[in-house]
Amino acid sequence: MTELERLIGHEFKNKGLLETALTHTSYANESHVPVEHNERLEFLGDSVLQIVSADYLFHTQTGHAEGDLTRMRSRLVSEEALFQFAQEIRLGKFLRLGKGEEMNGGRTRPSVVSDAFEAVIAALYLDGGLETARKFILPFLSEGKTAGEDYKTRLQEVIQQNPEERLSYHLEKESGPDHDKRFTVAVKLNSNTIARGTGHSKKQAEQAAAHEALRLMGLEK
Repeated sequence: MTELERLIGHEFKNKGLLETALTHTSYANESHVPVEHNERLEFLGDSVLQIVSADYLFHTQTGHAEGDLTRMRSRLVSEEALFQFAQEIRLGKFLRLGKGEEMNGGRTRPSVVSDAFEAVIAALYLDGGLETARKFILPFLSEGKTAGEDYKTRLQEVIQQNPEERLSYHLEKESGPDHDKRFTVAVKLNSNTIARGTGHSKKQAEQAAAHEALRLMGLEK
């Protein structure tokens, strides 16, 4: 089993599916022999992700109307969310890119990495079926990775009870290689730091900082 297969949690019967999912058009265009790129898999993976996320929201958000569910799903399958999910399995590290795309930072480009994430979903679906794809997708949706989107909003609502108070987020540290960046963000109340958080993106670090602030206030576990 390869390193990426271990991170994904699935050993492919058809290794070629995973290889294709990791192949950007720039690599295929520069290859001297015919190489299949991942755009068709991306198309299929988007559809699989839509149905899995819709099913998940339908069964877990029972008090919400259709419009709310649609907005939630849009957040779950947005490029920004998929880029964060992909960073958690260090997907950028494994992509096959052309020289130009490599030089232009393709491994950390949200559009490139999020598209590859959808292609990996399709590869899982084709290799193991819908349940295999669902098993891969659900942890990203259910283990606090989407609930985190509400931490900043919730903290803001708490602080707004006193109109004189002001929240702000400040990037304190950035470390690690391009394909595995770590960001540390401080959340400040007026000029005082009240919590810090880390993540694979600035947004993720901000959410972690807001979560920690709420925890210190006794409002989150």
